[in-house]
Amino acid sequence: MIQTMSLTITRSPDPPKLKTPANLVVLPNLRWETYQAIAKDFEQQPNTRLTYDCGQLEIRMPSDLHEFYKKLLGRIVETLTEALALEILSLGSMTSDRQDLAKGLEPDQCYYIQNEAKVWEKENINLQTDPPPDLAIEIDITSSSLNRFSIYSSLNVPEIWHYNGKIVTIYGLENNQYQPLDNSLAFPMLKVTELQHFLDLRRSIKENALIRQVREWASTK
Repeated sequence: MIQTMSLTITRSPDPPKLKTPANLVVLPNLRWETYQAIAKDFEQQPNTRLTYDCGQLEIRMPSDLHEFYKKLLGRIVETLTEALALEILSLGSMTSDRQDLAKGLEPDQCYYIQNEAKVWEKENINLQTDPPPDLAIEIDITSSSLNRFSIYSSLNVPEIWHYNGKIVTIYGLENNQYQPLDNSLAFPMLKVTELQHFLDLRRSIKENALIRQVREWASTK
């Protein structure tokens, strides 16, 4: 009697695929001119952020929570400059790019404070000849696939306020690298612990009440 043998072949599982968040698209191998054309087309869509780095273009659609914190930190900046009698040029998510570096991005918010007088009359700012924004705000609830800090460094942006939904960090540019700071460069009297306190207040008081506390605090400085 001949016995037959059955052979079971177990297939190896496919390697895991990297998932791109639904609110993020990355396009490779794009020329600078293509990036500029796409950026122009997206000018009327404020709920997108573009990041371009040497041929790679990332398009992000921020969440509602992202937009809330970007606006709240922006209001804190604007309130501080008002209470401290500092001039400011608020440029929101102004496209900040340089063709000679093949790099560009759109901050969540950006401001001229120390260098406000150098650009306030200009209709078009050219970062190859004009100074970069003095302060940028980065909300990092949905992480970027590209190294935005490296781009900021290439553009010589001196200060970044970075918030991940829980912790705020103030970074200053030193030797082409961002280092955590205890105090803001734009507002030397503002400690990072105080900025964290204001953001934490959001969980217990409403927005305008929070901004009033920022104004009252700044008026004593």
